[in-house]
Amino acid sequence: MENSARYRSAPLGPWGILVALVILGAWGTHLSWMLLSPELPWDSPLTWLHVALQAWLCTGLFITGHDAMHGTVARQSWVNETVGTVACFLFAGLSYRRLVLNHHAHHEQPTGDADPDFSTRTQSFWPWLGTFMARYTTLPQLGVMAAKFNIFVFMGVSQPRILAFWVLPAVLGTLQLFYFGTYQPHRRPETPDMAPHHARTLPRNHLWAMLSCFFFGYHWEHHQSPGTPWWRLWRVKDARADASRAASTARDVTAGRVGPL
Repeated sequence: MENSARYRSAPLGPWGILVALVILGAWGTHLSWMLLSPELPWDSPLTWLHVALQAWLCTGLFITGHDAMHGTVARQSWVNETVGTVACFLFAGLSYRRLVLNHHAHHEQPTGDADPDFSTRTQSFWPWLGTFMARYTTLPQLGVMAAKFNIFVFMGVSQPRILAFWVLPAVLGTLQLFYFGTYQPHRRPETPDMAPHHARTLPRNHLWAMLSCFFFGYHWEHHQSPGTPWWRLWRVKDARADASRAASTARDVTAGRVGPL
């Protein structure tokens, strides 16, 4: 397992744990309101905007657990483990320790035969997703999710509300994470800009990167600097772009295509 601290570009200070708590709090507060509030009629577009927002928060919940795997929530390992365990459990009853082993295997050999996130048999979206889900879904996890469902029912939440406001956002968040954080960044054919991490950075601006997957689409940058938390990956992308422009300008100067700076 990598020593993630050596990749950090700046001390975390209190920001890592603060960001994690904001995500956890927003996810839990919004979910509770959706499940218990009588002010969400089924025929209102606003209701489904809340579903979309909860799906996005589910994505952020897993990204928080992912950051904990790399030690970027806090300096103390027990804080990272606690936050990661809680985030992964709340997201889908996932085992944090199992995820840590699989995720670091992904970083050690991205897109290789031992990469648990990658499909070597097909690059088609749905078959790859099926393989991905089969590798990560376990009977204990299904048992936890069933127990959560029944707890909500016991609390008096109707089953349609549970399905629409808890299950559906978790499914949509999973698809969002897979599409923007695994499928698009790692799918073949590879291009030169993916070296040496076998990972590409998705185009467009920082706002889209935040909305699509909490900057996780800046995937080359994540593999280059796994000790950088998600909320600082945009800086790594900008630094890479600046370095690329400087190198291009230097080549032009050397070739005599432009005057010296």
